[in-house]
Amino acid sequence: MKKVYNETINMKSLGKTVTLAGWVAKKRDLGGLLFIDLRDRTGLIQLVINPENKNYELANSLKNEYVIEVTGKVLERSNKNPNLKTGDIEIDVETIEILNTCEELPFPIVDEVNTSDDNRLKYRYLDIRRNKLRDNLLLRSEVLHFLRNKMYDLGFTEVQTPILTASSPEGARDFVVPSRVYPGKFYALPQAPQIYKELLMVGGFEKYFQIAPCFRDEDPRADRTLEFYQLDLEMSFVDEDDILAVGEEIFYDTFSKFSDKKVSPRPFRRIQYNDAIDIYGSDKPDLRFGMEIKDITKVFKDTEFMVFKNVITDGGMINAIVAKNAADKYSRKQLDELTEFVKGKKASGLAYLKIGEEITGSIVKVLTKKEITNLKKELGLKNNDLVLIVSGPRKIVKPALGALRLKIANDLDIIDNNRLELCIINDFPMFEWDEKNEKWDFCHNPFSLPHDGIKAYDNLDNLENILAYQFDFVCNGNEMASGAIRNHDLDSLAKGFEIVGYGREEVEQRFKSIFTAFKYGCPPHGGMAPGIDRILMLIKDEPNLREVQAFPPNASGQDMMMGSPSSIEDYQLKELGLKIDREDRG
Repeated sequence: MKKVYNETINMKSLGKTVTLAGWVAKKRDLGGLLFIDLRDRTGLIQLVINPENKNYELANSLKNEYVIEVTGKVLERSNKNPNLKTGDIEIDVETIEILNTCEELPFPIVDEVNTSDDNRLKYRYLDIRRNKLRDNLLLRSEVLHFLRNKMYDLGFTEVQTPILTASSPEGARDFVVPSRVYPGKFYALPQAPQIYKELLMVGGFEKYFQIAPCFRDEDPRADRTLEFYQLDLEMSFVDEDDILAVGEEIFYDTFSKFSDKKVSPRPFRRIQYNDAIDIYGSDKPDLRFGMEIKDITKVFKDTEFMVFKNVITDGGMINAIVAKNAADKYSRKQLDELTEFVKGKKASGLAYLKIGEEITGSIVKVLTKKEITNLKKELGLKNNDLVLIVSGPRKIVKPALGALRLKIANDLDIIDNNRLELCIINDFPMFEWDEKNEKWDFCHNPFSLPHDGIKAYDNLDNLENILAYQFDFVCNGNEMASGAIRNHDLDSLAKGFEIVGYGREEVEQRFKSIFTAFKYGCPPHGGMAPGIDRILMLIKDEPNLREVQAFPPNASGQDMMMGSPSSIEDYQLKELGLKIDREDRG
């Protein structure tokens, strides 16, 4: 078979006889004249069969999704279709061969399919025949090709690291794999190639990358599944600016090439972590609109309003966002719904003011004229502005208003969806307090270098003030990459783990490879890992990561097509030295 791809045929092919193969997408009978849309990997092309054609009866028997091979002559279409790349031509069929038939489909192969997500995933091999999914996967291939070439051009070396590795105490839960040869022991699937890429730096590779699969046993969500891919890279003899420059080039060039949206220029805006929380209530802020969080605590320093007074006495804060020219867009019922929304974010409540000739709102009666005047001045308020206020501890106020900011922006449709607005969040705290377990934990990557190195631990009374050379790339409210300068000082590294509850002996045992290798001449190094799936989500405007992966699990982490996770046979359990501690293994 000398198959020609559909979309390689054009007006320059007129008069040529070609061989095509693919799936019957649609058949139409127009007064005896048969038209068939033939689909292959590249797209559709129209076949035409006249009633006098010897293949007419065979063609008339074809059903959707039959696999066929045809030969025919390329003709110019009389009724051209500008929506098809092959819309100027058609194929006058000379021979047809049915290569395979198709049973009744569980859902039609159309762009807007009306079936459940689970059904689509169960028959994913049919789902990816649809134009949308096919185009997404073809784009994925093009982006990976582009990224690999980009990394080679930047002087990086591609290295594959192991999939079966050791379990690590940091990060999310590991997927573990029992060993048959060593009963009672387990491998783990890598959450990321963190240790391996650092060992490559010890080995002298200096600039490494790979398209790395990462596995995390956590609840799936829209922007992360159990298995995802990242462009993993690491560099030696660099500082933070060197890594950020590489990241900026990767993101800017990739988005500029594959997206029609306006991409923020380089260098990207840099925002310190604490500033991001203060201004946007999030470490992954959406910068496509304003509505920044304002601290208005000082406006109420002498207030007699007991709610605000008690908050200030307890060391809390009073913050607000302003929805410009939106007071008339929210009814009392809708404002009550916003109150319930922030309560769902742990806030105690929501106060609001509508600015006009007459100021109205939930707290207007308890404020003095001076407070209202100062508030208008502080926030730059104008008629028809809506002021939304949350008070309490910083750790509650900022995230609650950050979430409310996004909700209001979506409600009012003020987000510019034609922009890809990138920024870099840096200077993350090294540690954060875990209230649930009443202990300190790493805020980001435990292998990161704290500012001032081991000297940062001279005063352990102010752990919240220790900053790390850690950063995230953020785009349109999505975390796109995480990175850091690594800590190659073993004493400093051990001290960090000690603070979160791991003794040095335990850490050295858990990370034996690192603690051994770093003794043999470890260069300063750092790196980052852009998320492949999230890049594709933004390019294609997909709300869900599953739409840019070939065979993803469903929202519950189940593979509907392969039937995993599944039970295994008793003899397999015996070989692995395992027992299931329940009667029904389901």
